Amino acid sequence: MIIDLHAKSDVGRVRRGNEDNFLILDLTSGKTWTGSDGAEPPEELHHFKLGEKGLVLVVSDGMGGALAGDVASRMAVETVREMLVESEEEAASSDDEKSLVDYLRHATIYANLAIHHRSQEDTRCAGMGATFTGAAIKDDMLDLVQVGDSRAYVLRGDHIKLATKDQSLVQQLVDVGQISEAEAETHMFRNVILQALGAQSELTPVTGRLRLRQGDILLMCSDGLSGKLRSEDMLRIIQQSEDDLAAASSQLVEEANERGGEDNITVVLARFTGDELQQASSDRITIELPPMEEDSTLNDLNNTEPPTEPLP
Repeated sequence: MIIDLHAKSDVGRVRRGNEDNFLILDLTSGKTWTGSDGAEPPEELHHFKLGEKGLVLVVSDGMGGALAGDVASRMAVETVREMLVESEEEAASSDDEKSLVDYLRHATIYANLAIHHRSQEDTRCAGMGATFTGAAIKDDMLDLVQVGDSRAYVLRGDHIKLATKDQSLVQQLVDVGQISEAEAETHMFRNVILQALGAQSELTPVTGRLRLRQGDILLMCSDGLSGKLRSEDMLRIIQQSEDDLAAASSQLVEEANERGGEDNITVVLARFTGDELQQASSDRITIELPPMEEDSTLNDLNNTEPPTEPLP
């Protein structure tokens, strides 16, 4: 499978600093790119063949006073990157049969512990947290891990589908029928989220799964984008970019800024092609929500003492 990638993170028009971050990690080559690394990715991550170890993409939106939000989102992507690289090295020398999404979910829970510990120990970081939307791509499968209200969308043909579900108060109100989805977009509590990395010592990430088809595009973003653009706007901008993901990323950010730009804006785009992928028989996009299995490793992580030396 061939992957084309681009990402962009922008401070917006109102905020003084950027508390968003992203991670692109090709486990086969070991190449990585984060939002802290600069505007351009390593050349090897623009266009490459997916290796047998897979690819991980993350968007994280930090929150907290002063610079704490930046600390939280940076800790999220750096902790996950370090844990996944270490896990891959350990798996290569053992008979470990865990899937890539298992490793990503475990790393997410450990990142939560690290951020929570830092917020407890450092008064400058009190109350900090971060959303987390992660994608594990291996073979022709896309697995998603979700905490908070950053989002992932899948584009197929002329259709776009939200592939994650916000863990937010307004989404809960929509689920129980108290408000409509249209009302949720302007609700006074639309920014209240129910889960975030670092907010509590325990965490329950939500997962989803999709089988990729020829030409599918994955769009991951912080709410600085999804709070300003409807899904049909995103689809239109990407289609008008004529397969130029860098141009599409820039145009998405520009459009969000033109509509106010009150928040930081981050977008990650990935297009999947290659003979290994089946042609889509229709534009229908089905997201599977596998049941969470009892996992002793998750229980062990939730009961683990966080590191005594917090990450910088």
